Amino acid sequence: LAQGPKLQSISQSARLRAEEVQGQQSNAMNKYKKVIVSKDTIVKDDDEIRITALGSVYAYVSRAGKVFNDLDKPQVIITATGNALTKAVTAAEVIKRRFKGLHQITKLGIQEIVDKYEPLEEGLDEVTDTRSLPFIEIKLSKETLDTSDKGYQPPIDESEVKEFDPEEMSKPRAPGRGRGGGQGE
Repeated sequence: LAQGPKLQSISQSARLRAEEVQGQQSNAMNKYKKVIVSKDTIVKDDDEIRITALGSVYAYVSRAGKVFNDLDKPQVIITATGNALTKAVTAAEVIKRRFKGLHQITKLGIQEIVDKYEPLEEGLDEVTDTRSLPFIEIKLSKETLDTSDKGYQPPIDESEVKEFDPEEMSKPRAPGRGRGGGQGE
């Protein structure tokens, strides 16, 4: 499908305008410096597992095994924000399939993050930027939880659970079926 000369000039001028606006925005932000706010150092409990987008589900399942078996805790709380939400759900599902009789309560919400920028030039005002960051908290417990909670899920059928074996988790795993490594590569 060929574009006519008029359509090309419109799309080209739109692109140039977008680049100009983006340049103005970056020039405006060059006049500000982000204020580093010290985070409240919240000490996490032994039964909390904080999921990151870069961590491995395998490591989180192993940590849950340590919490339930070695530390003898009745529950584990999985927390995640932003891009790590899906990994938290995956980790919780795997953990539920490694330990029998786990009750679950899931809570979803939004956390407000406020970034402050102070001007580098006189005459400019301080700028604040508020972002909304989704979070999830999944509580997995061997003890019965509040069944009337809207995020409650009963334990899965025991036939679907393959009991956690710490020795199996410490063995080296076979290489994955991921990228490369096959014949001809």
